[in-house]
Amino acid sequence: MTYITKRTEGAAGSPLFLTFHGTGGSEDQFHGFAEQLIPGAHVTSPRGDVSEHGAARYFKRAAEGVYDMDDLAHRTDTMTHFIADEIARTGASHTIGLGYSNGANILASVAMARGDLVDDLILMHPLIPFTPAPQPGLQGKRVLITAGENDPICPPDLTRALVDYLTVQGAEVQVHWHNGGHGIAQSEVTAVQQFLS
Repeated sequence: MTYITKRTEGAAGSPLFLTFHGTGGSEDQFHGFAEQLIPGAHVTSPRGDVSEHGAARYFKRAAEGVYDMDDLAHRTDTMTHFIADEIARTGASHTIGLGYSNGANILASVAMARGDLVDDLILMHPLIPFTPAPQPGLQGKRVLITAGENDPICPPDLTRALVDYLTVQGAEVQVHWHNGGHGIAQSEVTAVQQFLS
């Protein structure tokens, strides 16, 4: 499986920064942001390979918040191999993942399958409407979750359930709330910058 992918080659020994767009986004959505956040990093941004009425996504869903779990499992496995290949290709010793909305969901799903793959996870407005299995590989991983208190797509109680799950797995979780909805607020950008500084 090869995704349409935007890549910036970093210096030898630099971290690998993976970005994952939201529904209807593209590989360009966060690529430049990642370059700014960690100058000199390897940046890899794959485009989702599922089309929902022309909008790119990383896995299928039956409705808002209703996932096709078989498809999610299949595409999580595919993305896991893609990320492992990128780590091997770049030789990066440290890997960061940033995803928004649907992109946060595929990144979280990968982490729940292979907790060892990505060291720092930035999950912006994630929605995990199921109870994940335990994942010991998340022990000690750094996670930032950003969310809106009035997000109609990602209910705050499900965000808090994800925080609780990750905390129980031993991850070091930081949470940033703003009083808006599903859009990305400037305070979230600041929180990401601080998380990586």
